[in-house]
Amino acid sequence: MKLVILLLCFIVPFQTYATADFSASLSEAAVNRTKHNITYDPSYFPISYPNGDVPSDKGVCTDVVIRSYRAIGIDLQKLVHEDMNNNFSKYPKDWGLKRTDKNIDHRRVPNLRVFFTRNGQKLKISDNPSDYKAGDLVTWSVRENGSLPHIGIVTDKINSENNHPLIVHNIGNGPKLEDMLFDYRITGHYRYEPNYIKGNN
Repeated sequence: MKLVILLLCFIVPFQTYATADFSASLSEAAVNRTKHNITYDPSYFPISYPNGDVPSDKGVCTDVVIRSYRAIGIDLQKLVHEDMNNNFSKYPKDWGLKRTDKNIDHRRVPNLRVFFTRNGQKLKISDNPSDYKAGDLVTWSVRENGSLPHIGIVTDKINSENNHPLIVHNIGNGPKLEDMLFDYRITGHYRYEPNYIKGNN
């Protein structure tokens, strides 16, 4: 009996997300990240694989995305590593790497941009807030020269004054829910919904 109960504890959450609206689930997971006290720390951390994570009280903008997806059963560390390992030439070489690094590849915005383009939907960039739906991923260049890339998740929360969707992101003060979609130059707009999460595989 105890074994059955333990198995149900692991099975039920996955079934719930597999049948629920994916975008709403990801949006909810992202908003939940704002309840965590996170110190912004871009340090390199050796982490386990798969489902590895940096210390739970530390993180950067990419960790908001990674942890939000992980909350609904998707391990971006593993998925990015596998795609990068099989298609290394498609990914940026900004860090002088000659091979993949499971500890940090998935924590770099340029790598996530390539991954989401290759495995998800690359959507149009526009100045129309209604084009950005809950669960979408947006990347920005905080500096005009592109030297400081940033990423966040569009939520189903709306600023009623201007109809801007609110974004969950971490730009230095921990995960926040803010109206900042158009604060910086948008460099990418993506949607990533793995088929197996939706019960198609």
